[in-house]
Amino acid sequence: MQFALFSGCKIPFYLKEYELSSRAVLKALKVELIDLEFNCCGYPIRSYDFESFIFSAARNLALAEQQNLNIITPCMCCFGSLKHAEYFLKKDNSLKTKINKLLQKEDLYWHGSCEVKHLLSVLFHEVGIASIKKQIKHPNEGLKVASSYGCHALRPGKILNFDNPQFPTIFEDLVNITGAESVDWQRRLECCGGPLWEKNNELSLDLMQKKLSSAGDAEADCLCSACTYCQIQFDTVQHAQLIKNQVEMPSILYPQLLGLSLGISAKDLGLENNKIKINKLSNL
Repeated sequence: MQFALFSGCKIPFYLKEYELSSRAVLKALKVELIDLEFNCCGYPIRSYDFESFIFSAARNLALAEQQNLNIITPCMCCFGSLKHAEYFLKKDNSLKTKINKLLQKEDLYWHGSCEVKHLLSVLFHEVGIASIKKQIKHPNEGLKVASSYGCHALRPGKILNFDNPQFPTIFEDLVNITGAESVDWQRRLECCGGPLWEKNNELSLDLMQKKLSSAGDAEADCLCSACTYCQIQFDTVQHAQLIKNQVEMPSILYPQLLGLSLGISAKDLGLENNKIKINKLSNL
């Protein structure tokens, strides 16, 4: 099983542990990753110049197509951006013609054969729950986890086709196979506030705090994220903005949680980079 890995822009700079743990877990599960010279997914300019956004995303899709590969990305923002571009290109033939004319300068062409998949989707559908469960060596027993989906993979459902946008279950099922218990919590589908950070810090922190409090009310030991924005918000921003006497709610990336249960070392999963440590991980 081969995929072109799309790490995006934020992960290599701000969240190296996400790529590190994703690579380690996929290698253990016999998923081969191919590195291509991808550019930005286009998301940062989507609201400023629509065609530039589409071109940026389409170039990545065309590069993967050229190698007969589908794309896997751990970043939900990149996943959402590439899926939106794919949707608009398939819907608008004149847009497709215009973008392909630009791509021809690099001998590229977008046909629409490349599939874009998020890391969780590949683990759930392609690798499979049953297959992963057979390879669990050190279950995360006794750990209660609040699975936080993030926004970009769920909505709009007709474009992303990730899971039921109102009642998703993929993430909880993937957490449970690691031996941890995925708790039911009220704000699991709400925004973490990450996209607002450094734009409206007060609102960003308020949204985050409400999610942290909700996870705490559900007696979770930690959050688990599979979104770049969410993990930066829950780990880096929460740690830096810690209010005196506030109890930190740690957050672990899903491939880190899964990797530990597969017997992969904490170092190889980049856990030393996590700002807030998880004391209840029995297999560390």
